[in-house]
Amino acid sequence: MAMPMSLQISMNPPSSLPNQHLALHFSSPQPHSHLLPFMRRKSRPRTRLRLPCTPRRALEEPAMPPGSAAAEEDGDASFSVVAALQSQYNEIVVVDTPESRFLLLDSTQNIHSLLNKEQKWTGSYWGGGTAAQLMLQSWPSLQLESWEIDGILIDIAREYFGLSGLERPTEAGGFLSVHIGDALSQSATVPGGFAGIIVDLFCDGKILPQLKEVSTWLDINKKLMPNGRIMVNCGGAHAEVSNGGERPTNTSVSNGSWLQNSTIKALCQAFPNELSWKRMAEQESENYLALTGPPPDLNTWSAVLPSPLSSNVKHWKPCKLA
Repeated sequence: MAMPMSLQISMNPPSSLPNQHLALHFSSPQPHSHLLPFMRRKSRPRTRLRLPCTPRRALEEPAMPPGSAAAEEDGDASFSVVAALQSQYNEIVVVDTPESRFLLLDSTQNIHSLLNKEQKWTGSYWGGGTAAQLMLQSWPSLQLESWEIDGILIDIAREYFGLSGLERPTEAGGFLSVHIGDALSQSATVPGGFAGIIVDLFCDGKILPQLKEVSTWLDINKKLMPNGRIMVNCGGAHAEVSNGGERPTNTSVSNGSWLQNSTIKALCQAFPNELSWKRMAEQESENYLALTGPPPDLNTWSAVLPSPLSSNVKHWKPCKLA
């Protein structure tokens, strides 16, 4: 699911941050260039098929869902399509397997969400409300606000990915509030500002062009409370093709490899000397991530996070233009 959310990126446990909101932005603020008939449900029964879906990181490499290679070796590569429909903004397919459930969106058949039935962490594919689910499981006092432009996609996430359960307050007072609308609009805010904003905005498999503009990030920054931060999924090296972007010609991660990513370059111009970056491992999408604000103390940050997050945060590096 594409939906905006605001949250605090803090060096302290969220329990010490009462009444502060995180903003999740996973929605595209404009429809795809090819508008699909609104809510036209395909007359497709519950079927079984081999799923030729493409991970978010690379459109040019046809791939199977995680774990499917082993399943094919065992002679069991069948998947059950439990929902397939078109909204104004998306081609939506939900695929079920004995171990996991997948959300595929748009004509690229990119995996946007993976819900493991037996374990909490997936490594990537955190659309469909699964990112918010992981956050509330780890920090049940968080107050999350999210924006999604596709109301039909929200309905699918509620039915198949447990989103409705996240909208009920936890015993610790945390919750997820879902808004249908433009994540980049001026109305996508809360009184006093967000403690943090997570941005994961793609349209038809491409990162939004607005995210390559310095002015966009300056506008988003105005929605933060003092000392708030923005965390961004910047796509792949070139970030022109898919949520994961094209695979770069040189896959080694050097200190200057972020220069290939136009979104990170715009962020670095908007927040000089106050931007950090990291690149996800190949098995987790190879996407670039960015974090605004002064460079964090990685050891302190790591110490207050659960595994496997505690080790991953140590890979952040400062981002500076020459």
